Amino acid sequence: MSAPFVFDPFDYAIHEDPYPVYARLRAEAPAYRNERLGLWALSRHADVKTAFREWTQYSNRHGVALDRDAFAPTAEHTASFLAMDPPRHDRLRALVSKGFTPRRVAELEPRVRAIATRHLDAVAGRARWDAIDDFAGKLPMDVISEMLGIAEADRDQLRSWADMVVHREEGAEGRPTAAAAAARSLMGHFVHLIAQRRARPGDDLTSALLVAEIDGDRLTDSEIMGFLFLMVIAGSETTTKLIGNALHWLWRNPDQRARLREDASRLPQWVEETLRYDNSTQALARLATTDVELHGRRISAGDMIVLLVGSANRDERVFDEPARYDILRDTTQTLAFGHGIHFCLGASLARLEGRVALEEFWRRHPDYEIDLENTSRVHSVNVRGFAHLTVVTG
Repeated sequence: MSAPFVFDPFDYAIHEDPYPVYARLRAEAPAYRNERLGLWALSRHADVKTAFREWTQYSNRHGVALDRDAFAPTAEHTASFLAMDPPRHDRLRALVSKGFTPRRVAELEPRVRAIATRHLDAVAGRARWDAIDDFAGKLPMDVISEMLGIAEADRDQLRSWADMVVHREEGAEGRPTAAAAAARSLMGHFVHLIAQRRARPGDDLTSALLVAEIDGDRLTDSEIMGFLFLMVIAGSETTTKLIGNALHWLWRNPDQRARLREDASRLPQWVEETLRYDNSTQALARLATTDVELHGRRISAGDMIVLLVGSANRDERVFDEPARYDILRDTTQTLAFGHGIHFCLGASLARLEGRVALEEFWRRHPDYEIDLENTSRVHSVNVRGFAHLTVVTG
């Protein structure tokens, strides 16, 4: 008799390659209950999309982290409006969204390209280098830091703290002491940044947030700190993983590299297919506010629900041959950036950074190889990608 099927999002053996497990969930248990952990997992595209859209039933007010000690009413301190429902969500998002209009993001392209060029020039002539440490990890942090007014000298430290915040040791089910300490260090840095910008305003988003208002409504320092924390974690970690994942999967699929060689204008499709095929953000939590009947199961009000975004983007009900990496496919149904009122505020920026980074890399290194023996993945419940990715370019 075979052992019962168990899905545990904290199992790193599964997280190393979660997609076969996702496929089994979609087929056998689309509304899966892990009794030991006290959570549900939704794996089909339609269910995940509905949960994103129906915020009155699937609330964000406890945040999106899977760690029980972080899934709480206080989550807004680090998750900002990701841990809020309307009307508070709408108020805060409206105040900060001015820095992410399509026009303002498009205006960033020359600067993003200059940063990408600087980091690639720094490794020119080296036969082997780490695409994460030397490039993909630096570019998003530099872009976010320039937007927020964070000094260049502080960025490596902030990236180290950000990495530690999302890191989980194998078998851990709560937020590790080191992650909590890194979060406190980030918050301490933001306290000083806000004080500096209040004394000496600059041409940056932090300074703008200090004076932003709608109908006389201003942000509190606590709200600004939560937003800065969200930007540094979500704005750097996920884009870093997007770039690394794109390099990895193009290398693993020579037929798709050939398509890019034939027509470099397909490069944005390389970004979009990577977002679908192996998205940085694999799972997000929600809180059930009412009893929900789904696939013959009853989810009770107050239960934690895990939305398996990575599984939804591989759902055979929506995508033909979803396990095939195909840069020419239609990706318009991807849920990589969510859906509804919580659609990722930084989606256009992430796409811009990913496209520019890969354009500049591809222009220099179309024949790159990857040294898998010197490659390692991130240990994280929510985020999927590489901690180190050794590329051979010489």
